[in-house]
Amino acid sequence: MIILDIALNELRRLFFSPLAWLILALVQFLLAIFFFVILSQYLGSPQIFMGRGITEIVVVGMFQIAGILMLLITPFITMRLFSEEQRTGTIKLLLSSPVSVTELVLGKYLGAMFLFLILLGLIALMPLSLLYGTGLDLGQLAAVFLAMLLLMSTLAAIGLFISCLTKQPSVAAIGAFGVVFVLWIIHVGGNTGNGSVASIVSYLSMLRHYNSLLEGAFSSVDMFYYLILTTVFILLSIWRLDALRTYS
Repeated sequence: MIILDIALNELRRLFFSPLAWLILALVQFLLAIFFFVILSQYLGSPQIFMGRGITEIVVVGMFQIAGILMLLITPFITMRLFSEEQRTGTIKLLLSSPVSVTELVLGKYLGAMFLFLILLGLIALMPLSLLYGTGLDLGQLAAVFLAMLLLMSTLAAIGLFISCLTKQPSVAAIGAFGVVFVLWIIHVGGNTGNGSVASIVSYLSMLRHYNSLLEGAFSSVDMFYYLILTTVFILLSIWRLDALRTYS
């Protein structure tokens, strides 16, 4: 399958760079510290967290921090997906190949998502290790993993689109960070407004939907938000590359 071949090739290219290894190591290191700190606080001061389980405090707390880290690292993962191809001129070879634009975009996107899935698997080892010593709310745990997966998929799609707009990876990284940062905190504007406009602005916040899923609420509204946003940015990427093929 062409899409899978492109995805695996992109994944290999990501791991040929020390950046992917550095990101995996750095995320694990930072989250391990936060995981240890939150767990120590939970075990050392149980009276403070009376009535709240270890899943709600430790696991959710760690994944709240993990969500912020994803915002910071995603631009570095996605910045070279298409901007590097444009900078080196290889984009012309890709667009003139028998591979369709849709297959090319989906292949690049899946390549980035494979790296995110590896990262999610490594992150999941920390909360899953608690099963050896205590019980976890498996329903909320599943919601937490789903929330992170949906967040990663949307961030990857945004970074993919931004990388289609420029020849400079550094510009793509800055642009992707700007977009995801605005979508992350846009609910602040909704809190200061009123009426339907405030509701729409609040709905656009990734943080709002992410926290809702972390709390264990399987809401179709939150899931469709991420799926729609992911689909929109993938379609925009296809449209952008199709325009490049037409005018090249």
